[in-house]
Amino acid sequence: MLTKVEARDQNGALLAFQLDDISSGFEVQEILGLDPVKATLSASSFALLDGGQFQSSRREARNIKLKIGLKPNYTFDSVRDLRSRLYGFFMPEVDVNLRFYDSDGQVGDIWGVVETCEAPLFVKEPQVDISIMCFKPDFVDQETVELSDTTTNDETEFLIDYSGTSPTGINFTLYVDRSIGDFTIYHRPPDGTIRSFQFEALLFDTDQVKISTLVGDKSAVLTRDGVDSYILRAVLPQSDWIQLKPGPNFLRVYVEGLSMPFDLSYTPRYGGL
Repeated sequence: MLTKVEARDQNGALLAFQLDDISSGFEVQEILGLDPVKATLSASSFALLDGGQFQSSRREARNIKLKIGLKPNYTFDSVRDLRSRLYGFFMPEVDVNLRFYDSDGQVGDIWGVVETCEAPLFVKEPQVDISIMCFKPDFVDQETVELSDTTTNDETEFLIDYSGTSPTGINFTLYVDRSIGDFTIYHRPPDGTIRSFQFEALLFDTDQVKISTLVGDKSAVLTRDGVDSYILRAVLPQSDWIQLKPGPNFLRVYVEGLSMPFDLSYTPRYGGL
C-alpha cells in the first residue's frame, strides 16, 4: 500500500505528501496512472488467412494524475498559500520527479513533464488536479544491485534473479590484466534462449572496458592510460545488447585463458506499482 509521495523539481527542492496525514495542508485524494500502461501491438494480415501475424509491440507514455485537496489550518497556511506551493512544483511544462513509497519498503522513481495543473478558485472544497506525462513509463528502483565476479573459459554461469517487472540493461566493467583480442557475454534469460554480446578489439594490461546496455544510453568505452575513448565499433553488429528479464537470468563472461575480474550492476525497473 502506498504511504508517501515525494515531488522534486529541477533544483532538487522537495515537496512530500503523506497519504495518511493531512497536517501539511495537502490531502491526496486520488492517484491515477500507476498501473501498467497500454501496449500498442503491430500485426500484419494476409489474404485468405484468419487473424494476423504479430510483428512488434511498444508501451505508451504514462499519464499520472493527482487530485490533491487543500486543507488549510488558517494559522500558518491559507488556501492561497497551499495552492501557490503546489504551483511551485507543478506548473505546466515543468520537469518533475515523483518518488513513491509503499508499506513493503519498495521505492519507485519516475520522471515526467507537467501537462496541466487545474485549481478552480470558486469552489466549496478547494482542490488541485495535476496531470503529468511520463514518456519513460517505468518506475525505477532506488537501489542499484552491484556484483563482482571473474571471467570463465568454460560454460560456467552465474545467476541473477531479477526482481523487476520490466526489462533492464546492465553496466559492465572488465578489468583487463593481460593482452586479449576479444570477449563475449552470454545471457540466458528465463525463456532459455541464449543471447550473446560480442566484443572484438586488441586490449592490453590495465585497460578497462565499460559497457552500458541501458535502452537509450547504450555505449562502449575504453579507458587506457587514464583516457576514455568510445569504442562502439568493437561491438560486433550481430550482438544482442543484454536486457535482464523478470525472473532467473544466467550470464557468463567468456575470455580465453586465465580469469580476469569484472564488475556488473543493474537497477530494477517496474511496469506498475
